[in-house]
Amino acid sequence: MPNEERQRERDLILSPNEFAFISDQTKGNINVYVGPYKASLSNTDQPITFNIQSKRFEKCSLESAIQTFAIAPEGWYLTLKNPAKDNVQPKTGTVNSHIDLSVGHKVNIPGPISFPLWGGQMVGVIKGHHLRSNQYLIVRVYDEKAAQENWNKGVIKTQAEIGGSHSFDSSKLTLGKQFIIKGTEVSFYIPPTGIEVVKDNSYEYIREAVTLERLEYCILLDENGNKRYVRGPEVVFPEPTEEFITDDYSIRKFKAIELSEIKGIYIKVIAPYTEDGKEYKEGDELFITGKDMMIYFPRKEHAIIKYDANNVHYAVAIPAGTARYVMNRLTGEVTLRRGPDMFLPDPRTEVIVRRILDPRQVSLWFPGNEKAKQINEELKKQATLAESEAGFISQAIASPSLPKQPSPSQTEISSEKISGDTFDRKNVYTPPRTITLDTKYKGAVAIDVWTGYAIMVVGKFKDRKVIVGPATYILEFDEYLEVFSLSTGNPKSDNNLLKDVYLRVLNNKVSDTFEVETKDLVKIQFKLSYRLNFTDDSNKWFNVENYVRFLTDRFRSVMSFHAKKFGVEELYKNAYSIISNIILGEDKKGYLFTENNMHIYDVEVFNIHILDNNIAKMMLDSEQAGIQQSTTIQRERSKLETLKFLESIKQESSQSEFITRDILSSLEKREVQKRSEVETTRFELEAKLKNLELEAELSEQEKKSLLFAKQIEDDKSKKDLELYFREKNYEIYLKELEAQVKAVAEKAKAITPDLISALQSFGDKELLQKMAEAMSPLAILGGESVAEVFGKLLAGTKLEGVFLNIGNDSLPKIIKKKD
Repeated sequence: MPNEERQRERDLILSPNEFAFISDQTKGNINVYVGPYKASLSNTDQPITFNIQSKRFEKCSLESAIQTFAIAPEGWYLTLKNPAKDNVQPKTGTVNSHIDLSVGHKVNIPGPISFPLWGGQMVGVIKGHHLRSNQYLIVRVYDEKAAQENWNKGVIKTQAEIGGSHSFDSSKLTLGKQFIIKGTEVSFYIPPTGIEVVKDNSYEYIREAVTLERLEYCILLDENGNKRYVRGPEVVFPEPTEEFITDDYSIRKFKAIELSEIKGIYIKVIAPYTEDGKEYKEGDELFITGKDMMIYFPRKEHAIIKYDANNVHYAVAIPAGTARYVMNRLTGEVTLRRGPDMFLPDPRTEVIVRRILDPRQVSLWFPGNEKAKQINEELKKQATLAESEAGFISQAIASPSLPKQPSPSQTEISSEKISGDTFDRKNVYTPPRTITLDTKYKGAVAIDVWTGYAIMVVGKFKDRKVIVGPATYILEFDEYLEVFSLSTGNPKSDNNLLKDVYLRVLNNKVSDTFEVETKDLVKIQFKLSYRLNFTDDSNKWFNVENYVRFLTDRFRSVMSFHAKKFGVEELYKNAYSIISNIILGEDKKGYLFTENNMHIYDVEVFNIHILDNNIAKMMLDSEQAGIQQSTTIQRERSKLETLKFLESIKQESSQSEFITRDILSSLEKREVQKRSEVETTRFELEAKLKNLELEAELSEQEKKSLLFAKQIEDDKSKKDLELYFREKNYEIYLKELEAQVKAVAEKAKAITPDLISALQSFGDKELLQKMAEAMSPLAILGGESVAEVFGKLLAGTKLEGVFLNIGNDSLPKIIKKKD
């Protein structure tokens, strides 16, 4: 059994499409066993394989030695290295002795094909190359002679015809030459012997062309250093010596640059060319904006000048009331570009600069603005010794407005990827890469002058000028603000001078404390406050460097001179009027300083202090005594006036009561008289009734006569009865009249002064006669109202208007007595 197992292990059994290399260890020959085949190997037969990497035969087990045929189906091809000299491969079903090989040669064999290999041969199976219209192959000549001989044996199917040949001059096939097989011309390709397809960096045979849309372009770099720019729409196939330029993300196509009137691109001409009849020389610089062309495609004669990797230059927004400093790079002149404007500087000649202010200037020009100080310090730290061709440093602080202004804001610009020739330059002159919406800390220095203030602007080569608020002034690059000093403290002194640039020209106030000496050698201290304006010619306002000290010194001297004319008591008591007359003048027009047109229009005295305590105490005691005496007199005078007033009220009240009683008495008398008349009338009627009863006893004829007469009398009696009842109503009316009279009396009390005046006039005889007529019962019975009676009674007096206001309907008329 062991012998049989060992025998089976030495048996080589090959199926169809299999072969194996067996080495004869006694002779060194290598035989190729090709299936289907079975052989029993001797102890001197050694199975081996060919190592493609080391190019050596290596021993192996019998199972590992069995290999399959090299097979290429339809549409594939084999690349066979070291072919047999007679191009014969081992025969199937037998043992093939080793033959001579063309070592170092390689042939391409299109499928379908299948064959075993000789020992030392290497084969590669490659799929035929199917190309779309945007794909291509790079092929290389590795065997010039074989390529020329076998060029027409390659499998080439064109787009226009199937089975056609690709026209090519085979005489150009030189060793190492590369050329392009384009998908627009060839749809399928298998290279002939002598030609090989070159793999790309990804070890792929088929390469993708660049398909460009409209507004796209690509750049191809040749081995000789030349570049080729291709614009879309196009399918771009490189030449064999060209390669696509890519960006950092391996993108091979780029978008054209969109330009507008507020966007531009800075170009350096690197090769001379002519366009539209205009000649451009090498070294020329161009600034192309949307006014020149709206869409820009790079070209080989152009190199883009970039600042900090930014290709497109954007305009800067200059709102109304703001400005930017613009420097001419060729002359160094700095001008002011005012808004509103969308300013696109030409980088060839213009650059926007910023201004660094001195820390003292920042504190004076923008008091309390800590952010302005911080930005100014940061810009100073960032400032370098870098200078331009004109030798100018372009760092500066922008224009912070006065405090309580909004903080600046910016919008970032988008950066477009652009490839091609570029110049990278430092950012010293980089124009704004943002559309600035707020130039508070980016633009020119702007000074906001408040209402009632003024500034003086001084230029290094210009005349000075005064700006009066409310106004905003934008400084030229060489302009600055005039600084003046102010004495501080009270009394004013120069120990701690205040520096400022904003002069208050309206409703200014200056306080001061100083001493004067009276003619009786008593020292008095005054604390005054001056109100002043700056008027007329504004060019004089800044002529005095310290107007506070100038004002206080002048009035201290004037007051010291005039104080010698007054005694302490007079000056102390009349200080305000004396000081007002001295400073403002007797006409109160004020005091004008002609040196700087400072007009003092008012002065206030806050405090007067006698420095000698004894004299001050005497003056105080005297003043207090005078105040007490004056207060006592005033109090007694007030009491006397009160007593007089109360007495007059009592007298007027008594007179009113007397007059009222007199009127009521007159009314009562008239009422009694009227009642008497009514009684008389009633007695007369009763007598008449009795006479009628007696006459009723007369004869029948007489009775008829009397009946007729009686009827007449009855009618008359009825009328009399009506009169009677009317008189009854009159009694009711009298009661109402009495109530009204009382009401009139109350009203008369309320207007006592006028009533008294009217009653006093009753002394006239004519008025008494008039009163007698008006108050008579006949007038009342005559149908006149009480108001009319009193109206007649008081006609021409001060009470006439009182009773005229009483309506005629307020009292019923007295019933007239029937005739």
